[in-house]
Amino acid sequence: MRLCVFSGSSPGRSPAYADAARDLGDALARSGIGLVYGGASVGLMGVIADAAQAAGGEVIGVMPRSLMEKEIGHPGLTDLRVVGSMHERKALMAELSDGFIALPGGAGTLEELFEVWTWAQLGHHRKPCALYNVEGYYDALAAFLDQTVEERFVKQAHREMLIVERDLDALLAAIASYEAPLVDKWIGRAAT
Repeated sequence: MRLCVFSGSSPGRSPAYADAARDLGDALARSGIGLVYGGASVGLMGVIADAAQAAGGEVIGVMPRSLMEKEIGHPGLTDLRVVGSMHERKALMAELSDGFIALPGGAGTLEELFEVWTWAQLGHHRKPCALYNVEGYYDALAAFLDQTVEERFVKQAHREMLIVERDLDALLAAIASYEAPLVDKWIGRAAT
């Protein structure tokens, strides 16, 4: 089993973000779960990769050729795959993974998670998608997503497909027990 972790190429303001990335990388490796991530050696990406490797885990990085210098490709991974574009990066990361977690990050992290969550809503996969809500980083986003349900832009069943947890053990337990609802891939409705 492998989990894809989306995260920032920056460490962020709070040391808690790096601590959470380190703990997540360590927990995945100790559980025998491989890590798939963006391939960088900087920011939270580098922290989680280093932690997973230090604990003896499999770490697969996927990075577009154009970002090899900017994001500083990690030289010591189990496997670093260099692809031609961001689209190829996301497709390969999704293909290699059995689920997805977003650590704190910026627009790229959110875009990656929202794409795989949308794919789940459309029935393209049945893999868990989760926000690791470190220090309440995603509280405002979770509240906004609840509002999208209230305003009838997102179905409650689809909102419930996105796991949001502050605690690492609770996050991993929710992912391990995840059962995706059956969805009609053509119209995105929960099956009846």
